[in-house]
Amino acid sequence: MIEVELRSFLTEEEYERLLRFFDDHEIKEDRQESWYFDTEEDLRILRGANDAKIWLKRGKMHDEFREEIEIPLKKSDFEKMHNILATVGHKVNIKWQRTRKQCDWDGVKVCIDHTKGYGYILELEKQCSEEEQEGALEELHQRLRKLGIKLTPKEEFDKAYERYANTWQEHFDGFY
Repeated sequence: MIEVELRSFLTEEEYERLLRFFDDHEIKEDRQESWYFDTEEDLRILRGANDAKIWLKRGKMHDEFREEIEIPLKKSDFEKMHNILATVGHKVNIKWQRTRKQCDWDGVKVCIDHTKGYGYILELEKQCSEEEQEGALEELHQRLRKLGIKLTPKEEFDKAYERYANTWQEHFDGFY
């Protein structure tokens, strides 16, 4: 499956405005930890309040289109998965903590995040086949415009990621 995703940094005011905009949607809130590994591909494990997952995203970080492979786990399996990956030589490169508010907006996954030490972020996402990805991308651009949010350039996300990668230990204290 291909993940088509647009993301933007938000001001605190935009964050609050979006939460009000989606107030009539069923919003799922979760506190999450994501651990990224030092692999050629984008390999991560995540644990939330009730569950966990391991997933791999192929392609470059912050690209609009990426193949995504995701395996759900029980929350209690998070440490076991970390131990397996560490045993075969993979080290954790970076850790994130966020509060995620997520809903479905007529077939588009909306994530409104506050990531500690990184900022407020909006993600619009759609899963589709390779043949459908251009149409899905155009739909996400239309939705972003409808929300009145300007797309943050990939280069800005890359720079912010590098800054965070050098300071994440100062921000991460673990939820769980």
